Amino acid sequence: MDQIAVLIPCYNESVTIAKVVEDFKRILPEAAIYVYDNNSTDATAGIAGNAGAIVRKESKQGKGNVIRSMFRDIDAECYVLVDGDDTYSAEHVREMIHAVLHDRMDMVIGDRLTGAYFTENKRPMHNTGNKMVRQLINSIFKSDVRDVMTGYRALGYHFVKTFPVLSTGFEIETEMTIHALDKNLYLKSIPVDYRDRAPDSISKLNTYRDGARVLKTIFYLYKDYRPFSFFKRTSAVLFVAGMLFLYPVLRDYLHSGLVPRFPTFIAGCVFFLAALQSFSIGLILDNHVKSRRQRFEIEYTNSVRMYTSVMK
Repeated sequence: MDQIAVLIPCYNESVTIAKVVEDFKRILPEAAIYVYDNNSTDATAGIAGNAGAIVRKESKQGKGNVIRSMFRDIDAECYVLVDGDDTYSAEHVREMIHAVLHDRMDMVIGDRLTGAYFTENKRPMHNTGNKMVRQLINSIFKSDVRDVMTGYRALGYHFVKTFPVLSTGFEIETEMTIHALDKNLYLKSIPVDYRDRAPDSISKLNTYRDGARVLKTIFYLYKDYRPFSFFKRTSAVLFVAGMLFLYPVLRDYLHSGLVPRFPTFIAGCVFFLAALQSFSIGLILDNHVKSRRQRFEIEYTNSVRMYTSVMK
């Protein structure tokens, strides 16, 4: 088992990967540095190997698929996850690792947004998207995460080995953050320096397509992790819709004793039944989620005990 493993997922990063590997080797000479090449069509793998990294291949396209393989393959006391585009400084990594190994943090988030991100990043929609996703998740999960989608993190062994990777693409960072919030794990944010990509380095992130995937991920994870809250809100919307349909019908009935708008009456009743059903579904799924969370706590505790016994 490595004490520190630096994990660098890469797709066509030949311009920057050598500098990223060299920077982390300089700051963390004791660490094992892994570069997972995700079907690059340039010389990324060869350059990373020449710079001193351990290079492995991942044939399934997508950052989530790469991270799934990394987490399964590599055993370490602390994992540093960083992009290969040289946008994150290695200077903060010791502080992040210390928080995992000595302060018992499950995840340390390299917070770009507190620093120069909004001036360094030349894509305005990325800035807007980061703010929107951060506000949305903090509102749903009653948290104060500073940077939800950062690609720079330090992770503990137990987090990595108990985290179910479901995403296949760039939404993986959002999934990791939500998982940690839902399971009440120890999180810490550390501000890090951020710099924009080199002029000849091309971003693989599509603002609108990948932004839509992130929002879709938040929607589904909100439904899965907070079902009562999700279906309660849905129930409230359906209830209001039912009231809008039934109000004129009830008003006419109170005046004349007749129901002249029978289709409207039926539509209102359907919305009321749907609201009741949605509320009931939320209650049932909430019990299921609580049971699942209890099982996770048991598995996490067992993981800690096994790890402690092995380390002794």
